[in-house]
Amino acid sequence: MQSKGLILFAILVVNALATGLAVVHMWQIKVTGLDRLGAMIAEAPGVSDWFTPRPGDPAAADAVAAADPVVPGAADSDTPDGLADAGNAGGAPIDRAVVVRRGDTLMGLLLRAEVPRHQAHGAITALAEVFDPRQLQIGQRLRLKLVRSGGETRLIGLELAPNSLRRIAVARDLAGERFVARDQERAVTTRLAAARAEITSSLFEAGAGAEVPQAAMVGLLRLFAYEVDFQRDLHEGDRFELLYERLETDDGTLARIGDIQFAALTLGDVRRAVYRFERSDGRTDFYTPEGESIRKSLLRTPVDGARISSGYGMRRHPILGYSRMHKGIDFAAPTGTPIFAAGDGVVELIGRRGSYGHYIRLRHNAEVSTAYAHMSRYAKGLRRGNRVSQGQVIGYVGSTGRSTGPHLHYEVLRNGRQINPLSIDLPTGDKLTGRTLQAFRTRVEEIDRAFATSAASIQLAQFTPE
Repeated sequence: MQSKGLILFAILVVNALATGLAVVHMWQIKVTGLDRLGAMIAEAPGVSDWFTPRPGDPAAADAVAAADPVVPGAADSDTPDGLADAGNAGGAPIDRAVVVRRGDTLMGLLLRAEVPRHQAHGAITALAEVFDPRQLQIGQRLRLKLVRSGGETRLIGLELAPNSLRRIAVARDLAGERFVARDQERAVTTRLAAARAEITSSLFEAGAGAEVPQAAMVGLLRLFAYEVDFQRDLHEGDRFELLYERLETDDGTLARIGDIQFAALTLGDVRRAVYRFERSDGRTDFYTPEGESIRKSLLRTPVDGARISSGYGMRRHPILGYSRMHKGIDFAAPTGTPIFAAGDGVVELIGRRGSYGHYIRLRHNAEVSTAYAHMSRYAKGLRRGNRVSQGQVIGYVGSTGRSTGPHLHYEVLRNGRQINPLSIDLPTGDKLTGRTLQAFRTRVEEIDRAFATSAASIQLAQFTPE
């Protein structure tokens, strides 16, 4: 009897141990699954990020490609009204984010996601009615809605956001047989924003301190590029003022910057102010308070944010090792920095030109031309004989030809001979007269009142005691 009891007790112990091991094993599986899910959540971008394109962000593209986030069972609440999630039966819906890489096509992206070719073709055809798929940018994010069943993949739809205000959705119709595209534009409100700040280190840092978007600061810089050398003329204690448009969504998020209405720079004791004005014939330009156009024949600086690394005149050549005449100005800037046409003109030469590397020469009139050398590449589609406008991007900084590093070599030629770009006389543009001048003065008063109102609220916010 006692031996039977011992045997029964042993059996119970073995069963308990086996059950415990099974529980531990099950717990380990669950923990492993939770760890993997946590890793996926940590690696994957936020859902809101999936709708925000980041052109030119290879780091973001690589990160998403490496994580390859697939979120099974995601909610389909984003499907536009009137478009169906047809075909979901037979498998769990899957949301997948993909990123456009260099050389990608939309067809290639869909095929890599295992979407059958005929379905991919149908989705692309529908999308092309509202958006050209060839306009996809490197770093652009797309969200795919898929269903997998029986080893097959079915595309339910896709979504992308070409910009912060536009969202495009492609989904199957109610019958689930064909794709339909919908282009949705977010409503925005335009309001005026004012800013002013003292420059202590750089213009852009002063703008950042005043919470001015960088795009607005670039606009200010371009307005004064006609007469201000931002490397030499700007000093500590100088000030800027700015009135610009902010296009905001209904939740107050900045969608983009609109037009600058007014800008002023105070350099030492000299204040320069410009106002945006649209004439009765539809032409828009910036004018001084006296009604003179700020547009001059040539920009002094055809590259934003660059420093002069070598001036015009005799110098010891950094490669050849002996002194020779340097017949232009060198602007040091990172590779890929946009280069602007210094003035309206025609492309006279474009192509490789010996020690100049990639080279462009623009003819502005019968007497004056400008030349741009050592470019990394030219603006897309630019050809000899094309007309260009002042401030238009014609190429990008590089280090081609006889060069020690990325920079723009810039020349001004008069009657075919190089002259000092800083010494050339830059005549001003047109001057308003008569009724147009009166209309402009009225507009100046309106802008001044708007700036005073906005600036007063800024001062109140800055100087109200806590």
